[in-house]
Amino acid sequence: MQTDNDDKREFFRIQDQMALDVKPIDGPDADLGSQHGPLFDLLTDMHMLDYESQHLLRQISERDRALAQYLKIINKRIDLLGKTLAIELSGDFGEPIEVTISEGGMSFESDTAYPKDAWLAVRLILLPAPLGLAIPGRVVRCDPTDTANRWTLGINFDVLTDAQRQLLARHILQKQAQDIRAAKSTERTST
Repeated sequence: MQTDNDDKREFFRIQDQMALDVKPIDGPDADLGSQHGPLFDLLTDMHMLDYESQHLLRQISERDRALAQYLKIINKRIDLLGKTLAIELSGDFGEPIEVTISEGGMSFESDTAYPKDAWLAVRLILLPAPLGLAIPGRVVRCDPTDTANRWTLGINFDVLTDAQRQLLARHILQKQAQDIRAAKSTERTST
């Protein structure tokens, strides 16, 4: 039986909780947008646009600090709307589940077994970011757990766009920093 420690991934992995929805698809080229609804697509598009505009904001900041500050405030307002939307959408997914995630893939427990090399539409909402992504994933392992009718799935993200990979990387770094801050805070209070 292969465990997370046996996975040979090139990316840093974190433990996290997220709202998750997984459905079988025909292959990596399947249209994921039509399966998830307009609100989820809106959340995903908001993050893609934010990612695509970051370099423009840096250029504006070099030329006009007041305009850049104003745009950052507008961006924060839009982020608040995104958080509200993500909280609303995550209720449709059910309770958040524990996952191990990296830029290259993820593993989690599932009630459904899938064959190796099956393609899945992985729809996830990472909070509190909030980050909504719909990613095709390929099953690399499906191992039974100690609990009856439960499986540990290992999924690779073989066809991520650069923007999706960057958004996942940003979330992973933010989660890692949050965990470090929490550990330091706990260390200070215990001494």
